[in-house]
Amino acid sequence: MLLLLLGIIVLHVAVLVLLFVSTIVSQWIVGNGHATDLWQNCSTSSSGNIQHCFSSSANEWLQSVQATMILSVIFSVLSLFLFFCQLFTLTKGGRFYITGVFQILAGLCVMSAAAIYTVRHYEWHLNSDYSYGFAYIVAWVAFPLALLSGVVYVILRKRE
Repeated sequence: MLLLLLGIIVLHVAVLVLLFVSTIVSQWIVGNGHATDLWQNCSTSSSGNIQHCFSSSANEWLQSVQATMILSVIFSVLSLFLFFCQLFTLTKGGRFYITGVFQILAGLCVMSAAAIYTVRHYEWHLNSDYSYGFAYIVAWVAFPLALLSGVVYVILRKRE
Protein backbone atom coordinates (compact mmCIF):
# COMPACT_ATOMS: atom_id res chain seq x y z
CA MET A 1 0.00 0.00 0.00
CA LEU A 2 2.88 2.33 0.76
CA LEU A 3 4.35 1.82 -2.72
CA LEU A 4 0.95 2.57 -4.28
CA LEU A 5 0.68 5.84 -2.34
CA LEU A 6 4.22 6.75 -3.29
CA GLY A 7 3.48 6.05 -6.95
CA ILE A 8 0.33 8.16 -6.86
CA ILE A 9 2.18 11.05 -5.21
CA VAL A 10 5.02 10.82 -7.76
CA LEU A 11 2.49 10.86 -10.63
CA HIS A 12 0.72 13.85 -9.12
CA VAL A 13 3.95 15.79 -8.58
CA ALA A 14 5.01 14.97 -12.15
CA VAL A 15 1.71 16.37 -13.46
CA LEU A 16 2.18 19.46 -11.31
CA VAL A 17 5.70 20.02 -12.64
CA LEU A 18 4.48 19.59 -16.22
CA LEU A 19 1.70 22.12 -15.61
CA PHE A 20 4.12 24.65 -14.10
CA VAL A 21 6.60 24.22 -16.97
CA SER A 22 3.98 24.54 -19.68
CA THR A 23 2.50 27.64 -18.04
CA ILE A 24 5.77 29.48 -17.42
CA VAL A 25 8.23 28.55 -20.19
CA SER A 26 8.37 30.67 -23.37
CA GLN A 27 8.23 27.88 -25.93
CA TRP A 28 4.62 27.43 -27.07
CA ILE A 29 5.40 28.51 -30.65
CA VAL A 30 8.94 28.78 -32.02
CA GLY A 31 10.44 29.74 -35.35
CA ASN A 32 12.24 32.48 -37.28
CA GLY A 33 14.15 33.63 -34.23
CA HIS A 34 11.00 34.04 -32.16
CA ALA A 35 9.66 32.18 -29.15
CA THR A 36 6.10 32.79 -28.01
CA ASP A 37 4.28 31.70 -24.90
CA LEU A 38 1.18 32.72 -23.03
CA TRP A 39 2.74 35.82 -21.52
CA GLN A 40 5.31 37.31 -23.89
CA ASN A 41 6.87 37.16 -27.35
CA CYS A 42 10.65 37.04 -27.47
CA SER A 43 13.18 37.52 -30.28
CA THR A 44 16.38 35.53 -30.16
CA SER A 45 19.70 35.98 -31.89
CA SER A 46 21.34 33.32 -34.02
CA SER A 47 23.36 32.18 -30.98
CA GLY A 48 20.15 31.57 -29.01
CA ASN A 49 20.42 34.55 -26.67
CA ILE A 50 17.20 36.44 -25.99
CA GLN A 51 17.43 39.94 -27.45
CA HIS A 52 14.14 41.48 -26.40
CA CYS A 53 10.72 40.45 -25.18
CA PHE A 54 7.41 42.21 -25.29
CA SER A 55 4.05 41.40 -23.81
CA SER A 56 1.68 39.12 -25.70
CA SER A 57 -1.43 40.54 -27.22
CA ALA A 58 -4.52 41.14 -25.11
CA ASN A 59 -6.79 38.93 -27.22
CA GLU A 60 -9.71 37.39 -25.38
CA TRP A 61 -8.79 33.90 -26.52
CA LEU A 62 -5.25 34.28 -25.17
CA GLN A 63 -6.59 35.54 -21.85
CA SER A 64 -8.86 32.49 -21.66
CA VAL A 65 -5.85 30.23 -22.32
CA GLN A 66 -3.90 32.02 -19.58
CA ALA A 67 -6.82 31.71 -17.16
CA THR A 68 -7.41 28.01 -17.81
CA MET A 69 -3.71 27.19 -17.47
CA ILE A 70 -3.58 29.02 -14.15
CA LEU A 71 -6.76 27.23 -13.06
CA SER A 72 -5.22 23.88 -13.96
CA VAL A 73 -2.21 24.61 -11.75
CA ILE A 74 -4.46 25.79 -8.91
CA PHE A 75 -6.72 22.73 -9.16
CA SER A 76 -3.73 20.39 -9.18
CA VAL A 77 -2.09 22.05 -6.15
CA LEU A 78 -5.42 22.02 -4.34
CA SER A 79 -5.89 18.37 -5.24
CA LEU A 80 -2.50 17.43 -3.79
CA PHE A 81 -3.25 19.38 -0.61
CA LEU A 82 -6.67 17.70 -0.30
CA PHE A 83 -5.10 14.29 -0.85
CA PHE A 84 -2.80 14.76 2.13
CA CYS A 85 -5.68 16.11 4.22
CA GLN A 86 -7.93 13.18 3.29
CA LEU A 87 -5.11 10.71 3.82
CA PHE A 88 -5.13 11.52 7.53
CA THR A 89 -8.82 12.33 8.08
CA LEU A 90 -10.71 9.92 5.80
CA THR A 91 -12.32 6.90 7.43
CA LYS A 92 -11.19 3.40 6.55
CA GLY A 93 -12.72 2.28 3.25
CA GLY A 94 -13.47 5.84 2.12
CA ARG A 95 -12.67 7.05 -1.37
CA PHE A 96 -10.73 10.14 -2.39
CA TYR A 97 -13.57 11.65 -4.45
CA ILE A 98 -12.82 15.32 -3.81
CA THR A 99 -9.14 14.88 -4.63
CA GLY A 100 -10.00 13.04 -7.84
CA VAL A 101 -12.54 15.61 -8.95
CA PHE A 102 -10.08 18.48 -8.55
CA GLN A 103 -7.39 16.59 -10.43
CA ILE A 104 -9.80 15.76 -13.26
CA LEU A 105 -10.76 19.46 -13.38
CA ALA A 106 -7.06 20.31 -13.71
CA GLY A 107 -6.78 17.93 -16.64
CA LEU A 108 -9.86 19.36 -18.34
CA CYS A 109 -8.57 22.92 -17.87
CA VAL A 110 -5.20 22.16 -19.45
CA MET A 111 -6.95 20.37 -22.31
CA SER A 112 -9.22 23.36 -22.89
CA ALA A 113 -6.27 25.77 -22.84
CA ALA A 114 -4.22 23.75 -25.32
CA ALA A 115 -7.21 23.22 -27.60
CA ILE A 116 -8.07 26.94 -27.65
CA TYR A 117 -4.42 27.80 -28.33
CA THR A 118 -4.31 25.28 -31.18
CA VAL A 119 -7.38 26.68 -32.88
CA ARG A 120 -6.81 30.39 -32.36
CA HIS A 121 -3.08 31.01 -32.77
CA TYR A 122 -2.64 32.72 -36.16
CA GLU A 123 1.14 32.37 -36.62
CA TRP A 124 0.77 28.61 -36.88
CA HIS A 125 -2.06 28.75 -39.40
CA LEU A 126 -0.68 31.47 -41.68
CA ASN A 127 3.05 30.80 -41.69
CA SER A 128 4.71 27.42 -42.08
CA ASP A 129 7.98 28.72 -40.60
CA TYR A 130 6.56 28.38 -37.09
CA SER A 131 6.13 25.17 -35.14
CA TYR A 132 4.83 24.21 -31.76
CA GLY A 133 7.40 24.35 -28.98
CA PHE A 134 8.06 21.91 -26.18
CA ALA A 135 5.95 23.76 -23.60
CA TYR A 136 2.89 23.31 -25.80
CA ILE A 137 3.63 19.59 -26.11
CA VAL A 138 4.20 19.35 -22.35
CA ALA A 139 0.73 20.81 -21.82
CA TRP A 140 -0.79 18.10 -24.00
CA VAL A 141 1.21 15.43 -22.14
CA ALA A 142 -0.01 16.79 -18.78
CA PHE A 143 -3.64 16.40 -19.89
CA PRO A 144 -3.91 12.58 -19.98
CA LEU A 145 -1.63 12.19 -16.98
CA ALA A 146 -3.84 14.53 -14.91
CA LEU A 147 -6.96 12.63 -15.99
CA LEU A 148 -5.29 9.32 -15.15
CA SER A 149 -4.25 10.63 -11.77
CA GLY A 150 -7.77 11.88 -11.08
CA VAL A 151 -9.34 8.55 -12.02
CA VAL A 152 -6.87 6.72 -9.78
CA TYR A 153 -7.84 8.99 -6.89
CA VAL A 154 -11.54 8.32 -7.45
CA ILE A 155 -10.96 4.54 -7.54
CA LEU A 156 -8.54 4.52 -4.60
CA ARG A 157 -9.88 3.42 -1.21
CA LYS A 158 -8.21 4.18 2.08
CA ARG A 159 -6.90 1.14 3.88
CA GLU A 160 -5.41 0.86 7.29
